[in-house]
Amino acid sequence: MSMNKIKFGILREGKVPPDKRVPFTPGQCAQVLKNFSNIELVVQPSPVRAFPDEMYTDAGITLQEDLSDSDIIMGVKEVNISDLIPNKKFLFFSHTSKEQAYNRGLLKAILEKKIQLIDYELLTNKEGRRVTGFGRFAGVVGSYNAFYALGKKNKSFDLKRVHTCFDRVEMEEQLKQVKLDSNFKLVLTGFGKVGYGAREILELLPIKEVSPEEFISESFDEAVFTHLDTEDYYQRESDGEFVVEEFYENPEGYISTLNKYVEHADMYMACHFWDNEAPKLLTHDDIKNCKNLKVIADISCDIADPIASTLRPSTIADPLYGYNRDAQSEGDWQKEGNLVVMAVDNLPCELPKEASEEFGKQLIGNIIPHLLNGDTEGRIYNASETTLNGKLNEPFSYLQEFLNKG
Repeated sequence: MSMNKIKFGILREGKVPPDKRVPFTPGQCAQVLKNFSNIELVVQPSPVRAFPDEMYTDAGITLQEDLSDSDIIMGVKEVNISDLIPNKKFLFFSHTSKEQAYNRGLLKAILEKKIQLIDYELLTNKEGRRVTGFGRFAGVVGSYNAFYALGKKNKSFDLKRVHTCFDRVEMEEQLKQVKLDSNFKLVLTGFGKVGYGAREILELLPIKEVSPEEFISESFDEAVFTHLDTEDYYQRESDGEFVVEEFYENPEGYISTLNKYVEHADMYMACHFWDNEAPKLLTHDDIKNCKNLKVIADISCDIADPIASTLRPSTIADPLYGYNRDAQSEGDWQKEGNLVVMAVDNLPCELPKEASEEFGKQLIGNIIPHLLNGDTEGRIYNASETTLNGKLNEPFSYLQEFLNKG
């Protein structure tokens, strides 16, 4: 390898259950080598990827078990501590920046091994907007799964699971089976990538969009949904007003009014970003009063805080559980009166090929150049939780207290 080459190693995913996604598809690996003459790239063999090893070798990519001669190592989900290689730059979703206790040991190991952790979740442009992520596919799959849950609950139609479909085309074909009652009503929250992903499914269904006001005050003889923004379901407790800047800086004086919409709904689909300083969205009492509600698809999946019925994450293997309104606890989702909750927390894994393709495009366009050009915008610096010196990077010094706790 010549002196000025930078070697990228693509790590095999080690989480259980296995994650089939990749940072780069075989074709994108070939594109990286073609577009960036100073990059060398190898791929660690894997039995679980959506793209088999031979697709990489067919694209002219070298398979290599030992990545210790790579400068930059890229995965997708949290890397097993045993797979960390000291003194390297790693890119993956670490789920540590919000002080997630279950990954405290991972962050400690990263510091001990003097690894520079560049977290995909923290990569933003100059305007502070995220430039990588799987949010759109969380929305697409989560929205589909919501109707899978409805069909099961009502025993009215039976959709194939997304991960058993060959691709998105087959998944969309399944939606032709969806039957909605003429008075069916759905509430959707969130206008980010996740919310727009969810709408991609709604656009393929016989369901009409109505305004928040119409949703509450009018009856319809066709299935309808309303798409709510933050100002629709939060208000200042003192006077009912909503001031965007004030809410995002200090939401303490605000309360949620989401229940006034959801009590008219058969289904609630949550795709919003939620900050743990913000008021809870739906309490146990709110949900108890939502008599028509049958399905909550918590695509954002914030456990047991904003939406009281999200008691735990569900899994791709077992995506649904029940919520007993009276007991305020888990119960059989098939039982009359119980809600069915869909709260899968790794939804994009159900469409691994399409999700990987889009993610790889984001990396090639928004990240690789910044890894090579000296990071003139500070994009890599601002997403690096740790340094090669085994220290927390300055913007993440707040994590020291978290690390000291355990």
